[in-house]
Amino acid sequence: MVKKLAVIGAGLMGSGIAQVSAQAGYEVVLRDVTDEALARGKDGIRASYAKFTAKGRLTEQEAEAALARITTTTDLDAAAGADLVVEAVFERIEVKQEIFRALDRVVGPDTVLASNTSAIPITKIAAATEHPERVVGTHFFSPVPLMGLCELVRGYKTSDQTLERAREFAEAVGKTCIVVNRDVAGFVTTRLISALVVEAVKLYESGVASAEDIDTACKLGFGHAMGPLATADLTGVDILLHATGNIYTESQDEKFAPPEIMRRMVDAGDLGRKSGHGFYAY
Repeated sequence: MVKKLAVIGAGLMGSGIAQVSAQAGYEVVLRDVTDEALARGKDGIRASYAKFTAKGRLTEQEAEAALARITTTTDLDAAAGADLVVEAVFERIEVKQEIFRALDRVVGPDTVLASNTSAIPITKIAAATEHPERVVGTHFFSPVPLMGLCELVRGYKTSDQTLERAREFAEAVGKTCIVVNRDVAGFVTTRLISALVVEAVKLYESGVASAEDIDTACKLGFGHAMGPLATADLTGVDILLHATGNIYTESQDEKFAPPEIMRRMVDAGDLGRKSGHGFYAY
């Protein structure tokens, strides 16, 4: 049973995972490489709890207790006592492999090592460890406190026990799980959204329709809550560029090849909502 959790990476995803875990009663160690990053992550969690308190979803006492269950550190060795570690750093295989290689030496033999990657095959990450059977994908969605899905991804050597412990944890923090049984790049959800976003961007890039009309077509024609270009802005154009690029590199399937305009937008710093401009102005 998972009682203590370590989250590696205090960005939006990592802090969100720490937030829902602490709210569910877990003792959480949140680790990042700088105190500044940890402070931003903890402040974001505090602000999110305050919103839930204002809406009556949490009492002030519950929010304070949850926040008290989160400790922060720059020391990776602090993960040593965790039953489960969730890595939530930037989508670069070299970075993730370095972290998992180090974690494999730090944690106990029964600790589950999970990655929040949205596109990189779990088998490649697990290859950096001596115990690939205990490595699993736990792909949460942003914003973590509001999104109800978690993709559980089985690597080539992930054990049934590892998968079950990851499911137990994800369900305990309020998520509904789907299982990806074959470790293809992009899994289920990222492959679906990447294919849609790439085609939507190509339509926009070639002048077939405006961003607004493409998104309206998906919302009213298919019942989507948000159009693909607005989704790209919310997720981050740079994040989706990396995701689609990873899938294309693995699959060589042209439907995942990132359009040139996405590359130029990232070069120019037009990353979506977080930069103030993407396919839309904010």
